[in-house]
Amino acid sequence: MRLRKNKSFWISGSLAALIFILLFMGRLDLFEILFNRPKTLSFSAGNTPNDKETWMNIFQGNRKIGFSHARLSSENDGYQLEETVRMRINTMGMVQDVHLKTRGGLKADFSLADFDFKIDSGRFSFSVKGSVSNDVLTVQTAGIATGRKIDIKLKTKPYLLAAITTAVATAELYPGDKYTFDIFDPATLGQSPVIIEVIGDEDLHIAGEKKTATKVVLNFRGSNQIAWIGESGDVLRELGILGIRLEKTSGNIARQGLTTQSSADLTQIASVASNVVLENLDRRSALKVEISGIPFEGIRLNGGRQTFINNVLTVSKESMVNLAADIGQSNLQTFEKIFLKSTPFIQSDHQTIRALAKKIIGNHSRPLEKVHKLVEWVYQNIEKRPVISLPDALSTLENRVGDCNEHAVLMAALARAAGIPCRVEAGLVYLKGRFYYHAWNLVYIGRWITVDALFDQIPADVSHIRFVTGSPDRQLDLMGIIGNVRLRIID
Repeated sequence: MRLRKNKSFWISGSLAALIFILLFMGRLDLFEILFNRPKTLSFSAGNTPNDKETWMNIFQGNRKIGFSHARLSSENDGYQLEETVRMRINTMGMVQDVHLKTRGGLKADFSLADFDFKIDSGRFSFSVKGSVSNDVLTVQTAGIATGRKIDIKLKTKPYLLAAITTAVATAELYPGDKYTFDIFDPATLGQSPVIIEVIGDEDLHIAGEKKTATKVVLNFRGSNQIAWIGESGDVLRELGILGIRLEKTSGNIARQGLTTQSSADLTQIASVASNVVLENLDRRSALKVEISGIPFEGIRLNGGRQTFINNVLTVSKESMVNLAADIGQSNLQTFEKIFLKSTPFIQSDHQTIRALAKKIIGNHSRPLEKVHKLVEWVYQNIEKRPVISLPDALSTLENRVGDCNEHAVLMAALARAAGIPCRVEAGLVYLKGRFYYHAWNLVYIGRWITVDALFDQIPADVSHIRFVTGSPDRQLDLMGIIGNVRLRIID
């Protein structure tokens, strides 16, 4: 398949989605407490916090890229927590002003009663609200074009992260203590485990003032975020991926210094250097790469067209001969049938998606012909533009804009609606001396074949290095890889 112009402009979707998820999680972490140790923290009325507000500067490296403002106030039967975040993010040379707003209604024990969350980035708007009733969290989402209502079964009470840190300040924490939490995960609209470890007390210098804080490490899917909690329960400093950190400050200082600054290009920072220049990728039948710098547990380097032995990955381009003439339901195994199902973000059973898939395919009956028609339609009809979003197929179809994530989820929905099992894969792809984070698809047409609707490739070229596969939420497993992976091209 042919490569198109402006390829560099299109490769930002996987990272943009991860940034959005991290922002969402950081401001709206819904925790249920499942401690490994027998002792528990007490959220008793005797430890009621005072009303307070907190300002934080947000830096990327030494560059200020935003600020946050949080306010906690008492109510008759609990508390209200409100927070706003403003950031200026650069992805693939495009600067976007991101504005997040969160409101949480908390019960007397700090557990969540209801919440509202909204993000605007100029190019994208997404909002979600929810309320807890017994052991069910009812979530209503809304994007530019579509919304949905989902009931989520809770294992235990959900909490906002800011409420947890306020309560934790009243307890005794000891170095080596570990706590396991399940968070509400916006990528899956479910819960995922997080491990928090208490490191111990440290002295910090914040705005020229020395303060003592308790250092804790939060691990989510292999990615570590460090926080320092002050004696008053405020987070004094946070340190995350790509050099992003938050530091407590005053309101006057927080609101200053955002006239021109944005982050460095996060897509470029997260990219991985190649030791050689790769040319004529469309003609290559294989690529051999040595991978280092990361743990290999939890990622899918081996399988399909990829073979991983002794830290060396071989990617072999698939043969397109002797593919199935038909893949009816009776010919599919249980595993393949999983990837025919509709999900909250891949709405393959929606009437609009089904009607479009039927129209695109027309009279074509062979699976490969259907895939060609679907890939070409997505390539031709979706404007290629990086966005910070949680992509879903319906919003992508109605807005006709997006980067690799939007292309991948729409392709998955159309393929499934056409009876073709389809997965979303993510990892790295090569461009001009570097590898960038990217998402594409895997379709089952008698065998699993990679396709890239953003580049109009069937199969995808061998510079597509898969780390995760299955559904869009698997991209969260990339967080432990970003900034750490090293590649060396062998052949």
